[in-house]
Amino acid sequence: MSTERSDRARRVQGVYLLTPDVAAPQFADMLTRLRAALLGGIALVQYRNKLASRADCRAQAARVQAVARELGALFIVNDDVELAAHLGADGVHLGREDGDIAAARARLPQALLGVSCYNELPRARRAVEAGADLLAFGSVFASSTKPGAVRAPLALLQQARDEFPAQRIVAIGGIDAANIDAVSAAGAHAAALISAIFGTPDPGAAARHLQRQFLQGTTQHESQ
Repeated sequence: MSTERSDRARRVQGVYLLTPDVAAPQFADMLTRLRAALLGGIALVQYRNKLASRADCRAQAARVQAVARELGALFIVNDDVELAAHLGADGVHLGREDGDIAAARARLPQALLGVSCYNELPRARRAVEAGADLLAFGSVFASSTKPGAVRAPLALLQQARDEFPAQRIVAIGGIDAANIDAVSAAGAHAAALISAIFGTPDPGAAARHLQRQFLQGTTQHESQ
């Protein structure tokens, strides 16, 4: 891993914020709420919006990136390698159906490459061999965003952290203020979430509370 990628990877810590699916008229309000969350101490945002057209995605991603850059947060694009390359994003995240991991690494040599590994360590091994930096496991809890998602036990996070010491382990699925400390205590470097921030009346306060809870779990993990 290059020094630039290593520096970015080390910043993947705590809350990993994903943008919610919103219709175009609600996008400006989402940006306002995103700004409040980043000001609350979140250092990473991934742009995703399954309701947007391809043209809208390009325009929306650029606006999310501008807010992230202004506030010093990492900016990652979901699913779309070419959009990440076009914007010069800090990274891209790929699911099972989002293209070849090795090809994405070749296309974005200095960017972070995240891969969804679900509950599958063999998939994580293949992803690492292809150049992945971030390994996402989940759903660790029942998820309202993806109610049919496979479940990944908390113990898998520690297994992944032990096996892949050079990668960052990301937990996803159903994470909120009541359980985020369990995720970090189990070994995750970061916790990916949406509604625990965007579904609250005060995203900034929610961000600060979630970060504190994550840190408490990290302290438990390091003391074990």
